[in-house]
Amino acid sequence: MNLCLFDLDHTLLPLDSDHEWGEFMVRIGWADEAEFRRRNDEFYRQYQEGVLDLPAYIDFATGVWRHRAPDELDAVRRQFMDSVIRPALQAQALDLVRRHQQQGDLVAVVTATNEFVTAPIVEAFGVPHLLAVQLHRGEGGRVTGRIDGVPTFREGKVARVEQWLADQGRTLADFGRVSFYSDSLNDLPLLERATDPVATNPSPPLEALARSRGWRILKLFA
Repeated sequence: MNLCLFDLDHTLLPLDSDHEWGEFMVRIGWADEAEFRRRNDEFYRQYQEGVLDLPAYIDFATGVWRHRAPDELDAVRRQFMDSVIRPALQAQALDLVRRHQQQGDLVAVVTATNEFVTAPIVEAFGVPHLLAVQLHRGEGGRVTGRIDGVPTFREGKVARVEQWLADQGRTLADFGRVSFYSDSLNDLPLLERATDPVATNPSPPLEALARSRGWRILKLFA
């Protein structure tokens, strides 16, 4: 069996679901337009530059919705899926995932976006395995604004993949080939562990690195 791992945002999706969720919070009136958008854009810039303070971002990003009732949150998340995510699902990305599954690969999505936002997205791709930032939950299962465990970000993606495999009695070395598709230089630690790293819709820094190392470059989206 081979292992195939996918990043999500700007890799399988032509957008950043985390940032778009923030924009959606503004559109439905749950977040102040000027101040929230300024801070959301600033955190997104930090991510792109590889200097994101992830705990600070999670506290900020969940702060506008974590006090809401579960039923209300579920309804808004469905609305987000229907109005933002489903129109962005592209056949070539869905087909890529399906091809790996039909080849018998073990397929998972490994994303630095939190599990609340990404669980229904990954389900829409037909992928049963999601490794995402886990949100800490307190009394009554309410999100607290903290991260639970090791976040799937930079080196943390490697750690979480290794733990996920260990829970199955496996290691990366057990697979004939390990593919990892990503757009971002933030994912360099996991790209370097793959036998088949694929720079997918890559950012300019990742594309330059991929060319220098002879990695495959795949541009799914125009």
